[in-house]
Amino acid sequence: MPDLLQTATVHCPYCGEAFEALLDPGEGGSVYVQDCEICCNPIRFAVDGGPAGALTVSTAREDD
Repeated sequence: MPDLLQTATVHCPYCGEAFEALLDPGEGGSVYVQDCEICCNPIRFAVDGGPAGALTVSTAREDD
């Protein structure tokens, strides 16, 4: 059975607004860029896998 997508509330490092981001449990340990849903600036997402399939996500400005 394929892993289901998880959601996480993240804050944009540019505008500070919170939004829901979809995370793929199979992507633990990856870094990718996705535009903010509010201000459209590029955000660097770092997704790490945790125990029992839990994911942690951190965000940063792409120009950092």
